[in-house]
Amino acid sequence: MDLQSLANLGEFISGLAVVISLVYLAFQVRQNTHSLHTENYARALDRLAAIQSQLSAHGELSRIFSTGAVDPSRLTPQQRIQMTWGLYETFGAFEFMFHAARSRALPDQVWDRWSAAVAWWLTFPGVISWWRARPTPFSADFTSFVESILRDNPSDPEAAQRWREFLAM
Repeated sequence: MDLQSLANLGEFISGLAVVISLVYLAFQVRQNTHSLHTENYARALDRLAAIQSQLSAHGELSRIFSTGAVDPSRLTPQQRIQMTWGLYETFGAFEFMFHAARSRALPDQVWDRWSAAVAWWLTFPGVISWWRARPTPFSADFTSFVESILRDNPSDPEAAQRWREFLAM
């Protein structure tokens, strides 16, 4: 083998190494993206689980939340503040998922499920009243999203009826 052949072989091997490195890098990026999706969803679920845990563990807080969702006028100002903190945490988690979905860090089907949950919450008169009276804003994009739900009212009346029947059992 002459020197030119060795140079060509070396060039071929280094080119092959670059291609293999790029394939490996693409694989790593894909794995990292999947991990990011999972981590973002887990973080949002942790936030929602924390409020749900509080509501399920503390009957009085649960009563405040459920009463206030239907008719906040039946709550004292202190109870409305408690409800406000719970709704801020809940809608804050929704806002986090909204932005994660917009940046493609949360799968569409996951966001579809939770955007339906936002719409469900916005069927309650007390939640709508809270949204309109909230003292601090959410991001402009998320606010527009919620306002579009309020305007377009994509709620499911049959699901709402099933929920009322469940509560009446």
